[in-house]
Amino acid sequence: MVPDHTPARYRAGVIGHPIAHSKSPLLHRAAYAFLGFDCSYTALDTSPASLEDRVAQVRADAAWRGLSVTMPHKAASLALMDELGPSVAALGVINTVCAGGEGEQRRLVGYNTDIEGIVRAVRHAGAGSPKQAVVLGGGGTASAALAALARMGAERVHVCVRSPQKAEPLAELGHRLGISVELNEFGAAAGLSSGSSLVISTLPPHGADELAGALVAAAARGEPRLRRHFGPRVLLDVAYDPWPSDLAQAWSSLGGVIVPGLEMLLYQAVEQVKLFAGDIFREESAVINVMCDAVGAPRR
Repeated sequence: MVPDHTPARYRAGVIGHPIAHSKSPLLHRAAYAFLGFDCSYTALDTSPASLEDRVAQVRADAAWRGLSVTMPHKAASLALMDELGPSVAALGVINTVCAGGEGEQRRLVGYNTDIEGIVRAVRHAGAGSPKQAVVLGGGGTASAALAALARMGAERVHVCVRSPQKAEPLAELGHRLGISVELNEFGAAAGLSSGSSLVISTLPPHGADELAGALVAAAARGEPRLRRHFGPRVLLDVAYDPWPSDLAQAWSSLGGVIVPGLEMLLYQAVEQVKLFAGDIFREESAVINVMCDAVGAPRR
């Protein structure tokens, strides 16, 4: 049989720098194949200097349905949008660009599906509705984590960063979201994490290796372990490559429940597929399962 090289009717992709490690193409392509959505999806290495040109290409070509946006473009992309989805302006970061219309009517709308991805991932692991939580890191995903925690009913969040002064916008975001955000030096992360029922690490790969060692050392000194009688202590580590991370291994060894970053990626990608595919989207549970199969994750 001669291979069919007919171009797809529509286009979508993920932009970031670097981007070769991304599993988004596997997830989206599996979903599109199940839905019969005639759309290609590729990883597009996009430097900060070329971001505006990349977005302009999407605006100019009616075949484009959207972009997934990852580091380091989540904040910079927001200013390039024509419209923003609910609550995105207050958040200050996007991870999704939805393109529609033609000619002068063509519009780019920015969304943040990371919020839904975080909520669904940690609730699937049994996190419930924590009143307090810890967030590691101060970038765009940390902002989404605060919004997710607010949706889950959190009242107080400790944010651990290298430079608390630079993270002041997160405290301001917490105020807008109706939660108390306390900024802490990263050195306090081990103690705060050990006493929290939910920790969300938004750090890049290996960014929490130091914390992993501190947690294990604290346990060796006889300090309280993570396991408690009133429920699981959950860690979501958004860095999924390499996996398991040092932090995930340490957390597991101390009796905690781990949520791989791949879980968050999966659930936020489902929301993107809904936006890009539009009315053709159906059978969410089946879509999730084919996406799980594509990346070797357990079916839901």
